[in-house]
Amino acid sequence: MNERIIDVLIIGSGPAGLQAAVHAVRKKADVVVLGKAENSSIYQAHVENYLCVPGVSEGSDLMAVALDQVRKFGAETVAEDVLNIQQDGELFKVKIESGRELQSRTLIFATGSARKKLKVKGEKELSGKGVSYCVDCDANFYRNAKVAVVGNGSAAVDGAVTLTRYASEVHLVARELEASAELLAELSQSPVQLHEGQWVKEIQGDKEVTGVLLEDGQTLAVDGLFIELGAKGAMDLAATLGVAMDSETFSFIDTNKKQETNLPGIYAAGDIAGPPWQMAKAVGEGCVAGWEAANFAAKQKRQ
Repeated sequence: MNERIIDVLIIGSGPAGLQAAVHAVRKKADVVVLGKAENSSIYQAHVENYLCVPGVSEGSDLMAVALDQVRKFGAETVAEDVLNIQQDGELFKVKIESGRELQSRTLIFATGSARKKLKVKGEKELSGKGVSYCVDCDANFYRNAKVAVVGNGSAAVDGAVTLTRYASEVHLVARELEASAELLAELSQSPVQLHEGQWVKEIQGDKEVTGVLLEDGQTLAVDGLFIELGAKGAMDLAATLGVAMDSETFSFIDTNKKQETNLPGIYAAGDIAGPPWQMAKAVGEGCVAGWEAANFAAKQKRQ
């Protein structure tokens, strides 16, 4: 009995990975999607800027629909994370949590980017309930509200200034600012209230954020907290294979317009392939990656 060789193995079950699965399986490829949908950054988010989705939708609801759609098209979904990947000739051997080893002709990395956490009381409980990791994604939900941003770098400064166009009051909490002179000048001319030399000790609230406690004992009464510590891409698995990162920041996988990496048969889509961190971008790249990976696998089988 021949051992199964998967055509397209997708690592990540967020918008990019699931869209890749749809397009790959429609090309008659044998497709497996690995990962836990609840780990996707979109799962706990609110979505209102995605074309053809009216009003505000829950990310968890959209992911449930997407998973059902993928399965009905014929792709297999496995809610397990990857432990190890090795290349064996033209094939990739992937070991997953259960100990199973899968073989595939192609890989698509769609694991998103792991957001750096504050690791303080209230953060986990209030994630998606006033705690956000993306100003560009969620600023519109805080019109005329009071908000705070925590972070030392350019992302935090830019995020705080951006929020002044939406919120009625913006605080920036930073131990030591490390942004460009241009951004710092823009910050100084903005109405952002700077709390330099401070950090967030606790996020307060029951069902939603009501305030943040600083290290000096001061409490800022806010409706939301944006944690802008930068994003660290989920790169370890890709790096072991020799997948190239972007040359400037080394924080995401470098791809071309076909979502190809520097290695034949390996593709990347979504947040792991760089900003902007938007579902629309992830879905578009997933479409391309799924299509191209299916074509690559079909060509390999013919040869």
